[in-house]
Amino acid sequence: MSRRLAIEADGGSRGNPGPAGYGAVVRDALTGEVLAEVAEAIGRATNNVAEYRGLIAGLSAARELDPAARVEVRMDSKLVVEQMSGRWQIKHPDMKPLALEARRIASDFTSVSYGWIPRARNSHADRLANEAMDAAARGQEWAPSGDVAELSPKTQAASPEAAKDRAWVPPSTVPTRTLLLRHGQTPLSVEKRFAGAGDTPLTEHGRLQAEAAAKALAGRGVDVIVTSPLSRARDTAQAVADVIGVPVRVEEGFRETDFGAWEGLTFAEAKAGWPDELSAWLADPSCAPPGGESFTAVARRVATARDKLLVRHREKTVLVVSHVTPIKLMVQQALEASTTALYRLHLDTASLSTVDWYADGPGVVRSFNETHYLP
Repeated sequence: MSRRLAIEADGGSRGNPGPAGYGAVVRDALTGEVLAEVAEAIGRATNNVAEYRGLIAGLSAARELDPAARVEVRMDSKLVVEQMSGRWQIKHPDMKPLALEARRIASDFTSVSYGWIPRARNSHADRLANEAMDAAARGQEWAPSGDVAELSPKTQAASPEAAKDRAWVPPSTVPTRTLLLRHGQTPLSVEKRFAGAGDTPLTEHGRLQAEAAAKALAGRGVDVIVTSPLSRARDTAQAVADVIGVPVRVEEGFRETDFGAWEGLTFAEAKAGWPDELSAWLADPSCAPPGGESFTAVARRVATARDKLLVRHREKTVLVVSHVTPIKLMVQQALEASTTALYRLHLDTASLSTVDWYADGPGVVRSFNETHYLP
């Protein structure tokens, strides 16, 4: 069976015509995983030319991944979608060669379909296009940021219109609801030590917390339980499953950060042994503990795990049993906040947070760090 790929493409012009650029992202159509990103500034051009160039770049990137794939193109340009679908004529002389080039590349695939999406659902490609234009304005070439989950503050500042388009709008669809449950207490959490990739068990109090959370979740309509592979999360998830009768599925992407050499240490012990490294880690989410994993890296895998969940369980209520960092990242990504917000959020053991994800764009944080049900 042919592989299924999804392309999201966009283009923009600051002046129309004016300084222009495009962006495109290629995803696995089933899981939502980001497979490729491309962006480029193209000098002075119109919005329509930039949008066609984004389509061509997205098709080219998808062809490099799998020339025999079945491809679904998603764009917020009604013009490009209708023209490439054959429903509208192409009259403008600037558009004709671009459409021919797009069709030439598309002919290599097993199939290609074109669908319109609202601008709010095309924010990833829009971000890439604006990053490319911002880079050109500084005399630089666009390069991948390395964080597919975060909207960079510089892009927001440089593109007021793009920021306006991302503003909250009333949701118009049934959401996928994620109930984000942190695991129960462990010996390391009691002593406020770094607890990451190590498989630390629950304490007796942690098991009581898990049971209390299960009772609180009994009436919340949970359809699916997804858990981190680490035992403290799995045991918490199983306590809930035993009460509500929903099976548990493990998702590797929701595991905790690997804290490397700091695993099992207190903050003071890490500071004593690695003062410079700890200061860098606190100042920059892209910095990793010695031998460990940066928050930027964790953000990428959490975003991928979240996208898989939203594709597989659309409009369902999903309980995600995880850890401090992945839960904070899910909240940060819903808010489109900087990853530095992670340092300013607190989560108690066995606490519950709720985020609704709407197909038409916004993520809505309904609650954060609920603990009223705990012993």
